Amino acid sequence: MKIISWNVNGLRAVLQKGFKEFVRQYAPDILCIQETKARPEQVELDLSEYPFKYWNSAEKKGYSGTAIFSKTEPLSVTSDIGIGKHDKEGRVLTAEFEDYYLVTVYVPNSKRGLLRLEYRHNEWDVDFLAYLKQIEKTKPVIFCGDLNVAHKEIDLANPQSNKTTKTKPGNAGFTDAERAGFDNLIAAGFIDTFREFHQESGHYTWWSYMGGARSRNVGWRIDYFCISPQLRSRLKDAFILPDVMGSDHAPIGIELT
Repeated sequence: MKIISWNVNGLRAVLQKGFKEFVRQYAPDILCIQETKARPEQVELDLSEYPFKYWNSAEKKGYSGTAIFSKTEPLSVTSDIGIGKHDKEGRVLTAEFEDYYLVTVYVPNSKRGLLRLEYRHNEWDVDFLAYLKQIEKTKPVIFCGDLNVAHKEIDLANPQSNKTTKTKPGNAGFTDAERAGFDNLIAAGFIDTFREFHQESGHYTWWSYMGGARSRNVGWRIDYFCISPQLRSRLKDAFILPDVMGSDHAPIGIELT
């Protein structure tokens, strides 16, 4: 079974950039999308091989949003995490299957000037992890998406200029607080699937549109698939598709038996 996740940075935009061709070439069993930036009625999406399509759109038009397209019908689908202050931006969508939960997530960006860092670190990260652990009591969890943090120094091309120091707070996506949030996911038992297969640097999932960053591979790995430890024996591969264009993010995926 193949699951792919992609922050498309606008589904209507990526449909003009080969999205359907990408889906048909890689043919995932389940496709998870972040930053749809649209409601389903705004998108002409003829993917008949995915009869089960689920959306969680933000209240704000053209902003955020998640979706799951599946070839098989989930047992249930839930939007959000049940906490009002988090549940207006369409950031979480959970599909329950027979032997696991699949969660797609678009984690809030801390923003330039770290305007949203306190909310992100002290509220969102705490509550999202609690949500994952709560549903994990029932069955194992796969969660994927744009987590808006590079966990380790090998997860971005220029760690020194972005990290927290005594004289500067660091840049959004690589502050000590955000990295600690990911540490907490790992401490809670979740496995960063890509690092099970690839220990070296140079693998990124997001590149700035500025300065030819993608062509020079000056990027960040901020998109992830993480799994409960019970699923590790079923994990056969985890990958990034950096050559797939259409967004500033690359698609990522896993294969399970």
